[in-house]
Amino acid sequence: MRASRLISLLLLLQARGSMTAGELARELEVSERTVYRDVLALSAAGVPVYADRGRAGGYRLLGGYRTRLTGLNRDEAEALFLAGLPGPAGDMGLADAVAAAELKVLAALPPALRDAPARAGQRFHLDVPGWFRETGPPPWLAELARAVWADRVVEVRYRRGDREVTRRVQPYGLILKSGVWYLVGRVGDDTRTYRVDRVTGVEVGEEQFERDEGFDLAGHWREQAGSFLRTMLRAEVTVRLSPAGLRQLRHLVDAPFVYDEVVAAAGAPDGQGWVVARLPVESVGVAYHQLLGLGPEVEVLDPPELRELFAGAAERLRALYR
Repeated sequence: MRASRLISLLLLLQARGSMTAGELARELEVSERTVYRDVLALSAAGVPVYADRGRAGGYRLLGGYRTRLTGLNRDEAEALFLAGLPGPAGDMGLADAVAAAELKVLAALPPALRDAPARAGQRFHLDVPGWFRETGPPPWLAELARAVWADRVVEVRYRRGDREVTRRVQPYGLILKSGVWYLVGRVGDDTRTYRVDRVTGVEVGEEQFERDEGFDLAGHWREQAGSFLRTMLRAEVTVRLSPAGLRQLRHLVDAPFVYDEVVAAAGAPDGQGWVVARLPVESVGVAYHQLLGLGPEVEVLDPPELRELFAGAAERLRALYR
């Protein structure tokens, strides 16, 4: 355990330049006293660790000291190549960069570990998109990825319903969720999320924005994912569901929490086992296409325009099968 911690300490200093004992202790989850002992052990082993005194002080490596990747064990080497599985990086236009990086890492590994990429590739494959989805990346994904890397302000044209809007966005990051790419960016003082497959055009300007270094993309997504889905569900319909329809509904709604809430709030079953439930939906049009898949296992009660759509569909089906 201590050998692994010493390597981690060395790599932290190599990556960040200078760190205090407190910062190293938090990263390594040890006490500051342990950090002092580890630094002495590295110095005794010939690693040029230097301590700067004063308020702005800390530990750093002298003379641009670098270490080769000789401290990796087999599990770490194979996990490293798992991170480079083809797919999302290629979608963002980074396939060549990932391949080049893997070659450089492979060249730095000791001979006993150079089968790591082959072993990882034989055992794991990442297929991100869900079933029955388009497998190709959205048209503007690579352009947005370049803007994210360069901190460039972009003008985004975005399809919203039956109209197109334009926004000036500071692109903070890209997120891949269940095969769907999302752009997270600042528009004025607001942080907003856009589906990349609804972007119809991107213009990358020369202007760079000053990134808020305290912004946590992963933390922001965790907090906003649920509320983001809820903001999409701007309408509500009332339906009557058979027992089979209630079970099948799970596979038609976009978010698991919607199904759980519908089941929890559904009324008591009637004599035939049917229940009345209120269902949040993106729009009446989307609800029509989603609920139509339930066929005779659902009856729309409200709103009237959705009930009329179902009545019309039922008449057309009756005419086809008469």
